[in-house]
This record gives sequence, C-alpha cells and structure tokens, in this order.
Amino acid sequence: MAQAWKCSGLRWSADGPVLVWGGGRRSALTWGKRVAFGVAEGGVRSCVGARGHACPLGAVVPGRSTGARCEECARLDRAHSVAADTIADDPRPYRVYLAWFGTGMVKVGITARERGSARLLEQGAVCFSWLGVGPLMAARRTEELLRAALRVPDRIPYADKRAVRAALPEAAADRAREVAELYQRAVGLPAWPESLVREPLRVVDHVGVFGLAGVPVAAGDVRELVAGGAVGGELVAAAGPDLHLATGAGVVVLDTRLMTGWGLVPATGSEVTVPIRQFKEVAGMQDGLF
Repeated sequence: MAQAWKCSGLRWSADGPVLVWGGGRRSALTWGKRVAFGVAEGGVRSCVGARGHACPLGAVVPGRSTGARCEECARLDRAHSVAADTIADDPRPYRVYLAWFGTGMVKVGITARERGSARLLEQGAVCFSWLGVGPLMAARRTEELLRAALRVPDRIPYADKRAVRAALPEAAADRAREVAELYQRAVGLPAWPESLVREPLRVVDHVGVFGLAGVPVAAGDVRELVAGGAVGGELVAAAGPDLHLATGAGVVVLDTRLMTGWGLVPATGSEVTVPIRQFKEVAGMQDGLF
C-alpha cells in the first residue's frame, strides 16, 4: 500500500506555486505539470491543529471546510491573527493595499511590509497597488477609513473571485483602471492618518504569474474530497489557493485548502472522482456566472 502524505497547503514562492507536505517536502508546480492524487480508502479528515500544534482532540472535520480545523483550534488560530484585530503592539511596519480580482471587485487590506506581495498572491489578486506604509494601528485605521468612505470591502469570498476570474479584461490597462481610480480617491481623503506614508500608484498585474492569459474557462470546481476519491489533471493556471486542472471533463478548479487534513496517495490519470459543482454557462455579465 502506498504511503499516505499530508498536504500543508499551497505556497507562493518567487518561482511560482508550491505544494507543501508534512515533513517539509515541497512540490514545485509548473504549467503543464500533471497533478494527480487519491484520498486513502477508509480515511477521515483530521483537524490540522493551530499555531504549529497538533489538535489535542484529534477531531474529525468536514470535507467542505477550507480551514480544516475544529472549532477550538480555529478559535486559537484566529486569536493570534493580525486580521482578527487582537494584536495591537506589533512593531513591524504594515502596508495598506488595494487588490482587484475582476470587474467591480476590489478590496482593501493590510500586510506586513516584510512579506512583500506574498499576501496578494495568496489571495489570488489579479492586480494590486500599495496605498501606504506605517505602524499597524495607522494601517488599520486607513483600512477602516476606506471601508467606510469608499465602501470598499476588506474580505471577498473565494467563490466570487472564481466567478469574475472567468471574464477578465484582456488588456492590462483595463484591469488596472479600477485600482487606479480608487487609489486617487483614497489618497485624497481628508482623514488619512498622518503616520501612514503614502506610496505612489504602481499597479502590479498577476495575470502572467497566475497563467490566466488565454486559459480555458473552468467547467466547475471541487466541492470536497472524499475517502477513496481521486483528482487528476494537467495544471493550466493557479491563483491564490486554486489550481486550474485540465481533466477529461474540462478544466476543474481545485481549492488546495480542501486537501489539508487528508491522507493522500499517488494516483494516475486525468479523472476527478470526488464531488464537483458544475458552473453555469456564462451569459453576459459576470453576475450570471453561477
């Protein structure tokens, strides 16, 4: 019987997406590479724990959970997150950014300056620009200012990102337009915190990094993994945690967060034998994608 591996998720390196496995093993992903794995027969999905510690309960978690954590571990992990607004004394400088995922879909966020653009790659931002840099609390106030004054959200569901990803403008200038317009409105707000230094507008486009130019529209996405099921296909694009795989049934999107907590074994072929949600036909604007 093949040894089962535990996946720790997808990471973005300077060279592109990488799958990380238990024990530190890494699998670099390149366009055209075959991605194929099976879920161990009779297996269950186990909680991945929190903050580097194993789940004390050894809890079983649902297949559709993208966090792969039980309630207690999820609470512990969230309590130590900058996004949870529970850390106020972090001395590191933070950047505020505007991220664009598709027409009409822009969000504001913050990330530690030392992380560079890693957070934007992890979120699947098609393009982005920095707004400013400064202390954590100033970055938080700016994020809240933009949410209130410009009605820009700080969170967007991944399902919505996938929907607009299927109908991106072909020209980079068209993809950058909404970010540029919001940037000008943002830096002109009178309540901008004095300790946050404005950064110049420079829209960074990730279409090439993600391999999205000319990629076939996805037919559906994996809803969950199940014991004894398999996923196989050729990698044609990747954005955030999502892999776009060309399979015998068309391009299928796999959210790699669904892989964590399972025991996975090598597989062959280009078939997907786990539950898939079929996307509706695109008819006009992206509002009707699903």
